[in-house]
Amino acid sequence: MSAPARPATLRAVAERAGVSVRTVSNVVNDYVHVAPTTRAAVQRAIDELGYRPNLAARQLRRGRTGLLGLVLPELVSPYFAEVAALVVRHAAGRGWTVLVDETGGDAAREGALLGRVGTSMVDGLVVSPWSLSPDDIAGAAGDLPVVILGERAAATVDRVAIDNVAAARDATAHLLATGRRRLGVIGLQPHLANATAVQRLRGVHEALAAAGVAPDPAREIATRTLHRDDGATATADLLARAPDVDGVVCFTDELALGVLRALADRGRSVPGDVAVIGIDDIEDGRFSVPRLSTVAPDKARIAEVAVDTLLRRVTGAPGDPTDVVAAHRLIVRESS
Repeated sequence: MSAPARPATLRAVAERAGVSVRTVSNVVNDYVHVAPTTRAAVQRAIDELGYRPNLAARQLRRGRTGLLGLVLPELVSPYFAEVAALVVRHAAGRGWTVLVDETGGDAAREGALLGRVGTSMVDGLVVSPWSLSPDDIAGAAGDLPVVILGERAAATVDRVAIDNVAAARDATAHLLATGRRRLGVIGLQPHLANATAVQRLRGVHEALAAAGVAPDPAREIATRTLHRDDGATATADLLARAPDVDGVVCFTDELALGVLRALADRGRSVPGDVAVIGIDDIEDGRFSVPRLSTVAPDKARIAEVAVDTLLRRVTGAPGDPTDVVAAHRLIVRESS
């Protein structure tokens, strides 16, 4: 078996292009004072030899680690897993590596983790908090650049999120448009400090008001977490309170998948007896029986804005904190 080929070096690229090693370095580091013809010759040699710059060394020369942190409440959640994958992919396309950790939404762990990674382990953080406020996060991270994913107003740090009020309003309006009037709502979380569930409930109420339907607190079910088993348990509670329910708005797709299972176990057809819709557009919903209607956040846009905003801060871009709202869209499938 032949030995693996050695990676191309700056010197090999310089010899192929007929220039100095310094010139190759200038091209690799994107210095502006390189003649276009010379730059083209060097790039051609780089492509032919398959040269790959040592990104780690380059970052260290600039006083950076080349690492970004991504702090999420949960890694078992399909939504957060999909967002994490998109953040990692987008950062890699810009030459950065992402370290991922989870907090369980616990305030003490959020603060401890932020304090630990804030001691130069990474060059910046993307954080989705469930317990700490944006100001708390900025304080725990110190001088480290931070971008927030989430619904809490962030006066001191950059933020990217979706319009949760509008997303839930669209989901509810869709069920109302199909003729449903006795709607249940699953996913309230009064024990959490983040505003996601509060905003989504507001969206539900706005859609009901627009249709002339009064909200019924007995049909609004709180859950400890947002997983499938929470959805199934909440369905039993909802049916005990309101046996005539004909539609369910779920604050996540995971909850909705649990609702589908619980309704099937009780002989309720979907959407015949009860229409169901979620929010998140996770992959599982495209393969459930019936396939799940949902509201899809633009997760790719969320990841792109978060990474690009963070890298601008890491590289010293000035300016006031930004607040970007990513788009969402209604996807109607078999469950409604």
